[in-house]
Amino acid sequence: MDWIISDELGLTVGHLVGWGAAGAMIIGGIAPYIPQYKQIKKTQDAEGFSLYVCLTLLIANTLRILFWFGKRYEIPLLIQSIVMNITMFIMIHLCVNVRKKNQIIRARERIFTAQPDETARWLGQQSGVTGGEKPRRFYDMDRKYFWAWTDFQSYVDCMLVFSVLGSAITYLLIEFSPFVELIGFLAVFTEAMLGAPQIAKNHQNKSTEGMSVSMVIMWTFGDIFKTAYFVIREAPTQFWVCGSLQVTLDIVILLQVWWYRHNTAAARRLRRGD
Repeated sequence: MDWIISDELGLTVGHLVGWGAAGAMIIGGIAPYIPQYKQIKKTQDAEGFSLYVCLTLLIANTLRILFWFGKRYEIPLLIQSIVMNITMFIMIHLCVNVRKKNQIIRARERIFTAQPDETARWLGQQSGVTGGEKPRRFYDMDRKYFWAWTDFQSYVDCMLVFSVLGSAITYLLIEFSPFVELIGFLAVFTEAMLGAPQIAKNHQNKSTEGMSVSMVIMWTFGDIFKTAYFVIREAPTQFWVCGSLQVTLDIVILLQVWWYRHNTAAARRLRRGD
């Protein structure tokens, strides 16, 4: 029997532990990105951090929010998804600004949607009105530049389109149980693949320079805790299965830190001009 702390409030040790675990789930999810944010801010170098990590989490948490409407799970997990999306946009905003500042030669801007003046010129050309060069496409969806846009608004617009389409489809199929379960699986599986973009980035650079090791260590402990939380709280099966996969990818990244340690040290000396 739980130890009663207050008869009036009806608080028990079980309640306090449950609230503490829920709070840890919400705050613990964003905590790993604090050292990465501080490192990018300090070094003014965002090349070692993959923005596809942000894309992965934005998609995963948006799907998880949609899943909640079809199959209600614990509120702390829903709040965690909302807080995580906000955090990812903060990370993207920092990385975009840092990369703009580091441009030696101003490159052509890559945006998700056409600018207003470009749209006006396009409409004018369609109506037979001349003047101005033909603008670029409405959507800069060149595979090479997808999620590598040069302005923050493009990332917001992209996720807004994804969210609206996802919400519309979910609304239409909310009563179809297999579809709801599919959303749940895609949400947690996408999140489970969080480490994949960073693994690819490290493999491409043959170094982990620019990546916060503290972030990955916190990922690992956080994912272990999260997976245990899913099991104990009897969350849907998709949650703990994919949580286990996420822990595995975290360990792979930590192995990369050791494997590329000499290259990372050399890259760090080069950056500091040693």
